[in-house]
Amino acid sequence: MPSLNDVVEVANALDTAAVVAMPDRCVKVRNRNSQCARCEEVCFSHAIDIKLNSIAISGAQCVSCGSCVAVCPTQALVPLEPTAEQLAARVAAAQQNLGKPKAVIACARMEARHIADPDMYAVVPCLGRIEETSLLEIAAAGAEEIVLVDGTCATCKYRDVVPAVDATLACARSLRNLMGSKVLMSRMSDFPLDIPENPAKAVGASRRSFFTDAKAFAQEAAIEVAEKTVLDSLGMGRDEKVASIRERLKVSQAGKMPQFSAERTLRLMDAMCQLGPAPRQDTLQGRDFGSVSIDVERCTGCGMCVMFCPTDALNYSEVESQNDETRLVEFSMADCTQCMLCADACMAKCIEVSDTVETAELFDFEPRLLEIGKARPKPQLFGRK
Repeated sequence: MPSLNDVVEVANALDTAAVVAMPDRCVKVRNRNSQCARCEEVCFSHAIDIKLNSIAISGAQCVSCGSCVAVCPTQALVPLEPTAEQLAARVAAAQQNLGKPKAVIACARMEARHIADPDMYAVVPCLGRIEETSLLEIAAAGAEEIVLVDGTCATCKYRDVVPAVDATLACARSLRNLMGSKVLMSRMSDFPLDIPENPAKAVGASRRSFFTDAKAFAQEAAIEVAEKTVLDSLGMGRDEKVASIRERLKVSQAGKMPQFSAERTLRLMDAMCQLGPAPRQDTLQGRDFGSVSIDVERCTGCGMCVMFCPTDALNYSEVESQNDETRLVEFSMADCTQCMLCADACMAKCIEVSDTVETAELFDFEPRLLEIGKARPKPQLFGRK
């Protein structure tokens, strides 16, 4: 079994144990004109630094709250403790032990009090780690009630995370209401009464899990998970040489930078469809989806919006425009994560991204055609070709 020094050395070598940065997905790495700073703004420990087309996370400063993961629109930050799969497994196991369609998730501060039966709730370092996608997936899996136990955030040294937790819960409730679901979602500062107190079991489990987690962290999680996560995101094997960020983000002959699937958004859409057959409202306002509009009169047809869109929500259309002065692009609302990069990259500043979307379009899964200006050929000096 590794010593505590071994654990610390591995953590230092990886720079961060809680979150892995995916620079290819960060909109500010992809384009310096991006105004996105959501992760930096929510990180009260100032562990995230994005500048000069690079993103770095300080393992020494990171407190593992996970808030940066929840607010990042392009999943450029991937959590390792716990991963999305680990969190889902923990919640499912705890719900089964509780014997009720009720999911309870508590922060590590509550677990440290050694009060409730540890087999009947899942633990995260901080409730800031919870995303609305996770809450909707728990509801779609059959939970009739979801309870987040915060351990009295008002007295916690990480209390700056509270607004982020509130925002996530508000978004999840809004999406739940949209689908007509009756799943209860709440926060409280004490464990629910139906989770029995068992101090002896809680203390024993805590001691056992410390050494087990330390061993897994040193031998597997810190190295294997982090390395595999990064390489998988790049579509590479362990023996392949990792290309530079400039090489990986090179513009193709089609005039586009490499795109990636908005996997978390797709999971969210799937969970929503499982919760209800059809949306109950005409519009939805939130941070998970966006609606793009283009002022064609101001558009110069530079194509920067299509080039830089990271999730392939904007594409040139094969449909011919009826106007000789314009061309058509396709906008897929279900792929738009409201990262704002199309608007930030627009040279004519003619693009607007709204946080209010039409639910009929969102669930239609068919792209909407938008007109943009047709790029004019550049004049040649002295008539040269």
